[in-house]
Amino acid sequence: MGNRLDISLPEYPLEIVFVLVKPAFSGNIGAVCRGMLNFGFDKLRIIGHDGEWDEETRKRAKHAQSVLDNAELFDDWESCMNDVSMVIGTSGKRELGTKIQFRHFLTPNELIDNFEGLNGRVAIVFGPEGMGLLQDELRQCDLLLTIPSWEGYPILNLSHAVTVVAYSMHTKITEMEEEKPMMNADQRRTMRDVAARIAQSLPLHESKKRGAEEQLIRTLMRSGPDEFEAHRLLGILTDAANALEIVQRNDN
Repeated sequence: MGNRLDISLPEYPLEIVFVLVKPAFSGNIGAVCRGMLNFGFDKLRIIGHDGEWDEETRKRAKHAQSVLDNAELFDDWESCMNDVSMVIGTSGKRELGTKIQFRHFLTPNELIDNFEGLNGRVAIVFGPEGMGLLQDELRQCDLLLTIPSWEGYPILNLSHAVTVVAYSMHTKITEMEEEKPMMNADQRRTMRDVAARIAQSLPLHESKKRGAEEQLIRTLMRSGPDEFEAHRLLGILTDAANALEIVQRNDN
C-alpha cells in the first residue's frame, strides 16, 4: 500500500515548477515533495536553503525522495526565476471590500483557464510558514494566486497549500492540448520593464505610480500571451513608453 509505481510521470503542456522561499520547517519540505509527486509533479526549487536534508525531511517525503534529491537550490529570487516565463505568487492574506489596492488574486482553476492552449515554464511560489511572501516579493510576481478557503481560517499549512494547487493543476492541465509556446523569460522581463517605464511617465502622484505599474502588469499577464502576442504587445508598449517619456521631458 502506498508504494511508488514504476510508471512515467504525466506529460503536461505546462512545465510547473514549485518554488519554496526560505521554508522554516524541514518536515514541510518533505511533505511538499510528497504532495507534488502525488499529482505527477517533480520540479522543486528552493530559495535560501543549504540542501542538507535531515531525517524528518526524508521521512515526510516518503516515496518522493527523487523530488527531494533533484530539488534545485538558489541563493536569491533573480537567479531562481531567470528561465521562467511566468511567476505566480501565492498568499492566503486577502484584501476585503470594493477598493482592492494590491492583492488581485486568481483561483487555481481561473489561472489554468487563462493558460489554455499554451506551453512553457511557470513558477508557482510559496513563502515561508508564518508570514508567507512579503509585499516586495509579491510585487515581483506576474500574477497572484489564492486557494478559495473558508474566510474564517484561510491560511493553509505550506505543504497542504502546495498539494491543493498541485491537485488543481493536475485535474485541469490534463484536459489541455499543447498548441503555442508561452512568452519566453526574456519577453517577461521586458514586459515588466516597459510597464514600469509607462507607469513612471504617467501624470500621476509618485504614490500612485507603483499601483499603476502593478495593475498594468497584472492585466497584461492575466491574458496569458503567447510568444507572438507578447512580441506584438511589446512593440506597442515600447512605442507608448517612448512617446510618454518624450512628452514628460518636454513638460519638464
